Amino acid sequence: MTERVIVGRGAVAAAAARRLAESGDRVRVISRSGGGPEHPGIERIALDAADTPALIDAVQGADTVFNAAMTAYHTWPEAMPPLFDSILTAAEKAGADYVMLGNLYGYRPASPVTERTPMEPTTRKGKVRAELWRRAKAAHDEGRLRVTELRAGQFLGPGAYSPFNLMVEPNVLKGELALVDGNPDAQHSFTYTEDAAAALVALARSETAWGRAWHAPVLTATVREVATRLAELRGAPEPRLEELTEREAALLAFTDPLWGEFAEMAYMSSRPFIIDDGDFRAAFGIAASPLDTILA
Repeated sequence: MTERVIVGRGAVAAAAARRLAESGDRVRVISRSGGGPEHPGIERIALDAADTPALIDAVQGADTVFNAAMTAYHTWPEAMPPLFDSILTAAEKAGADYVMLGNLYGYRPASPVTERTPMEPTTRKGKVRAELWRRAKAAHDEGRLRVTELRAGQFLGPGAYSPFNLMVEPNVLKGELALVDGNPDAQHSFTYTEDAAAALVALARSETAWGRAWHAPVLTATVREVATRLAELRGAPEPRLEELTEREAALLAFTDPLWGEFAEMAYMSSRPFIIDDGDFRAAFGIAASPLDTILA
């Protein structure tokens, strides 16, 4: 029986765990809280993945290690490198394949973005994401293990931790004004959490996915279009959207450092930011789900 380990318990991690378990794989979900989906084929383990010796023990026997871990947004420069080094080391010690869930921060500002867009980030968080991939790719190139990365757009879907789910959806459903991080009428590429999970599983089961990064399936729309369709499906009033100002974000940052982190990534939300997922669709035949499916 194939053994899979998933580090992280967010919406994509949980969806991938369920898909793997339902297909007959044995799955271990590792997180600090020990949470995760309930399924006979899923073992939930409470563990700090930055504790490398403990993680090495926990992933022994795994065929694949999925890294869907994340630290608090404002701690990325300090916390992400040692965490990802620990997970990479544990995967290597186990002799497992290594599948990373990433994002689009590592590219230079451009639109449309393909997998061949240069990794020339201009932001702190972008430099972190690019370096994490370079370290993993170096391990692959040295023959230490097989590595691939799935780079997703802003997430949509139940349980997704994203600006839309945090800032827009709750207020739209209540008929209240929703503040938007960026221009609500700029085209943006979103990834449905279930589509990302399906893509991770496809990469892990492929013999040709390794040694490169892939873009997850994306649906391109404006925040206003997504919010309007959400309101229509749920019987809510027409959405009222306004762009979050720098002053408002600065004031909110006194209550939660998350809000102070949006400014450096503004180029992804203040103007069109389009992603090309053609390589993945051609290789794996998985396209983005329709918007109505995502919002149902």
